[in-house]
Amino acid sequence: MDNLSFIRSAMERASAFTAVPGWGGVAMGVTAVLGSVASARATTPRAWTVTWLGVAAIASAIGAVTMVQKARREEGVVLSTKARRFFLGYLPPIGVGMLLTLVLVRHEIYGALAGTWLLLYGTGLVTGGVFSVRVVPIMGACFMALGAVALFTPASLASVWMGLGFGGLHLVFGFLIARRYGG
Repeated sequence: MDNLSFIRSAMERASAFTAVPGWGGVAMGVTAVLGSVASARATTPRAWTVTWLGVAAIASAIGAVTMVQKARREEGVVLSTKARRFFLGYLPPIGVGMLLTLVLVRHEIYGALAGTWLLLYGTGLVTGGVFSVRVVPIMGACFMALGAVALFTPASLASVWMGLGFGGLHLVFGFLIARRYGG
């Protein structure tokens, strides 16, 4: 029995978290494209920020629901060891992003939000993606590259970078994940 437990534990550690939802990523991308259009029409930096926080809330809900559905379909367990490892890598950068958002808004440094969000979301995908399928950390690196560029461009381009990142990258990688890894 000890040998079987050891073998099962070793196999679980070696396998990847595959419940990353491809179609959910596509839906998140569509949400972000719509958010990009809406945020480009915002009349103040605060309105721009509120728009994107709303988009983030909707996209997060879409991601959570579709991830749970895919996990149940493929693995039968939502919070498997693989999922916990993914989230242990993914959530710290997201938490840092939330904290930095509060600080940047408090000091009215709105121009740094797009780059910061893209960088930290990408970091979460890279660190969580270590426990997932190979395409997830690659997607994270693309988010990080866009975020780095966004930090050094005028704030007037923030909606474009957000649309390209959260919209375009989710669409492209969502389709890839859906096609290669079953939805």
